[in-house]
Amino acid sequence: MNKRINLIILCVALLTACTSSKKSDTVFDEEAYRKAIIEWQQKRNDYQVSGQGWVNLAGLFWLKEGINTFGSGASNDFIFPSGKIPERAGFLLLKDGLVTLEGAEGVEFSINGAQVSSAVVYHPDSSRLVIEYGPLRWFFIKRDDKLGIRLRDLEHPHLKEFKGIDFSDINPEWRIEGRVEWADSSRTIEITNVLGQTLQQRSVGTLVFSYQDKEYRLDALDEGGNEFFIIFGDETNARETYGAGRYMYVPVPEDGDNIIIDFNKAYNPPCAFTEFATCPLPPKQNILPFAIPVGEKNYGDH
Repeated sequence: MNKRINLIILCVALLTACTSSKKSDTVFDEEAYRKAIIEWQQKRNDYQVSGQGWVNLAGLFWLKEGINTFGSGASNDFIFPSGKIPERAGFLLLKDGLVTLEGAEGVEFSINGAQVSSAVVYHPDSSRLVIEYGPLRWFFIKRDDKLGIRLRDLEHPHLKEFKGIDFSDINPEWRIEGRVEWADSSRTIEITNVLGQTLQQRSVGTLVFSYQDKEYRLDALDEGGNEFFIIFGDETNARETYGAGRYMYVPVPEDGDNIIIDFNKAYNPPCAFTEFATCPLPPKQNILPFAIPVGEKNYGDH
């Protein structure tokens, strides 16, 4: 009898220990969380002044059919930064959807490590090419029926002037649990950008969460990765945060439909840092009727 009682006690103890261990694994570590958010904030600041960031943008030029001249001279169609490229550097010929680069006499450019004076630099089915001259880099972007070049200056004065993004205090209460309502493969939503273009974009589903006992929804866009892309607005916009809304990524759940929506990682669109971006704006259904006082604060006056 005693052996049976001892065995029962042992089993209960083991079960309790396993349960306690399981619970401890799911305990929210606020210190680790805050550290992770601070690291994310630092990466956001580092990115802005990197070669791929937004602070070094020096121009956005939309091509017209035919010849588009470029250089530092004022008579060009596209005026590049003075002193960093010849006054008359060459032209870009847009014809039948193709773009050919022709350098002026004695002017060569670097493309994929090769020095060229003439080359086809854009084809609708080709991968992106980056054209280099001194500290300048430019490549092609397409927005609906508009084809343009985005220019970077790796010696842009704004790089030295960049003081970093201001962030609101980290608040774990804005790390909110929610769920996904998945959409079928045909679902799209309208997204309008700062150029005034409205396009249909694939929406993989809707994120549903509760705040102050009310349910809210955010339509998510598909960027082909393992995260939902969210464009949203709230009542801090045009006050503490950027006027045209903010962006956020939310990890796609591995199993089931439960998710974590972390508004502490809400960040500014590129248009907060430069006038040479073509940012998408929040769809009206993603504008929340309350303030979200966490994440990135506004930057600059773009």
